[in-house]
Amino acid sequence: MNKITPSIEDAIAGIEDGMTVMIGGFGGSGAPIELIDALVARYKATGSPGRLTVINNNAGNGAVGIAAMIYAGMVAKMVCSFPRSTDARAFTERYHAGEIELELVPQGTLAERIRAGGAGIPAFYTPTSFGTDIAKGKPVAEFDGRPYVQERWLKADVAIIKAELADRKGNLTYNKAARNFAPLMAMAAATTIVQARQVVEPGAIDPEHVVTPGIFVDMVVEIADAKQEEALLREGALVKEGAGA
Repeated sequence: MNKITPSIEDAIAGIEDGMTVMIGGFGGSGAPIELIDALVARYKATGSPGRLTVINNNAGNGAVGIAAMIYAGMVAKMVCSFPRSTDARAFTERYHAGEIELELVPQGTLAERIRAGGAGIPAFYTPTSFGTDIAKGKPVAEFDGRPYVQERWLKADVAIIKAELADRKGNLTYNKAARNFAPLMAMAAATTIVQARQVVEPGAIDPEHVVTPGIFVDMVVEIADAKQEEALLREGALVKEGAGA
C-alpha cells in the first residue's frame, strides 16, 4: 500500500465546490501552507473549488494561508474559535461585507466536536457557552445540578494537514506543537491529505511513536522545505495584493 502522491496538484484534485474542509494548524504552527497555496492557485486558474466551509482554529492572518483563501473568495463559511487574530483583515472585510458566514465555537468545544466526529459520537454535552449567544437554540440538559449545552459532532469531506514524518502507508508523526488539531481532523474527515517534511519507508517510524495511524490517511505529498506562516508575514505578505503569493 503506497499512499505517496507525486504532486500537490494530484493530492488536491478531488477537492470540489461546496465541500467542508478541515485545515490543521494553530496559527502558523502546523499549517499546511503548500497545500493551501495550491488550492488558491487552482481556484484562481479555474474558479474551483469555491463555496467552501473551512474548519480551523482561526480565520487567517495577513494574506497567507486561510487568509489567502478568503481574499480569493473561495470560502463561504468559517467554523473557528478566533476569527480576530493578529491581522485578520481578510476575514473582517469579507464578514462586514456579508460575504462570509461565521460559526463561532469555543476552542475546547471545537476540538471535542472534531474528536466526536472521528469517534462516531453525534452529540455530547458541555457547560461551556451556557447562558451565552453561542448556546441559543441548542438543547440544554441538567446533570448533577449543573446545566450543560448539547453540541453536535463536526465532520468534513476533506482534511488537509501537515506532518513531520510519514511512511508510505500513511503513518504520521508531528513536530511538537504542530500536532495540534491534525490527529483529530484526520479521523473526522472522509479524505485526509497530508504534506510531510519527510517520507520514509515502512518500519522506519517506531510504532510507539506513530501519532496518526495510516488507516486515517489517504494521500501524502513530501514537502521538504515547507513555508512557515509567521516567516511569510514577517517578509511582508500582509497586504491584499499578496494573497496567494
